[in-house]
Amino acid sequence: MARTIPVTPFQGVPPKFDKLFLYTPQPRRCREPFGARRRIRFILSTVPTMILEQRCKAIRLILSDVDGVLTDGRLVFDNQGIETKHFHVRDGLGVRLWQRAGYRFGLLTHRSSHIVKVRAAELGISILRQGTDDKLAALRGILRELQLTPADVCYLGDDLPDLPVVRAVGLGVAVADACGELRQAAHYVTTCGGGAGAIRETIELILKAQSRWDDVIQTYR
Repeated sequence: MARTIPVTPFQGVPPKFDKLFLYTPQPRRCREPFGARRRIRFILSTVPTMILEQRCKAIRLILSDVDGVLTDGRLVFDNQGIETKHFHVRDGLGVRLWQRAGYRFGLLTHRSSHIVKVRAAELGISILRQGTDDKLAALRGILRELQLTPADVCYLGDDLPDLPVVRAVGLGVAVADACGELRQAAHYVTTCGGGAGAIRETIELILKAQSRWDDVIQTYR
């Protein structure tokens, strides 16, 4: 005859899941009201959000790739070989809001382009590393210069060369259309694609986690 044995539920489980396990001593079988897998998934689903918020609260510096993040990744050349890039205006305002909060923003890119230098100057970005073959080494140099730790840094990338930096910093971000390997390694994947507001989205995420967003947009209200 089957016996029902009560087992104490896990602590911290929301009330609607606070029920007793029902165990029936049958060969390799267990009956549970909501199913073990569903219950465990529910408990663990709150953990990434809490960890992400803590990571955001520590950020003092944002670094970003250029092609595929600050831009949509397309390279356009005219007949004279002059390069053109497309930037999103909301990303630009996001950078200014980040700076208004008292933080710094920088760019790390493998390629070198005059238009990137112009855009950086327009946004008041003093940390600009172009022609960088080893982005991780460049990151370490910036950390030494600013006396920061990796946990203080958020980095946004879109492709394989960004992997070492995304893994090394406190908040590694992949844009929505990044390669699969980078999205898997990132702590956060944006809903916006590169050159389409991903930087602005990340800045809002961090400042809201720090309870700073309302302060920096006060002048627009």
